[in-house]
Amino acid sequence: FKAPSTDHPALYRDLLRTNRVHWIAEEPPAELIRDKMMECHFRFRHQMALVPCVLTLNQDGSVWVTLVKPTRALTPGQFAVFYKGDECLGSGKIVRLGPSMFTMQQGKNREEGAKKEDIDKVEPAT
Repeated sequence: FKAPSTDHPALYRDLLRTNRVHWIAEEPPAELIRDKMMECHFRFRHQMALVPCVLTLNQDGSVWVTLVKPTRALTPGQFAVFYKGDECLGSGKIVRLGPSMFTMQQGKNREEGAKKEDIDKVEPAT
């Protein structure tokens, strides 16, 4: 798939899954074990700005990463690196991506279309 522009919604996603995360200090962080989720920051390219996210721990040690704002060009095979403040918590390889913002918009448009059709079918009360 080639997007029509570098800012096309098809390039943006806000959900990804890693394989088993390699944690540095604690395996995994106590907060993540206790709450099954944890706020932290994420990046997948060395120079990129940190993005706030929420990690959700899976049984197999992998995590779902929900990003606070959609991020461009997430790529399976790259490493997601997690931070709390200045501390690097660990990393995991990106193995799955959630739907793109483009796909989500298409879905929304279809739902709105369907709702309108349903309304049109309603017989007027007599």
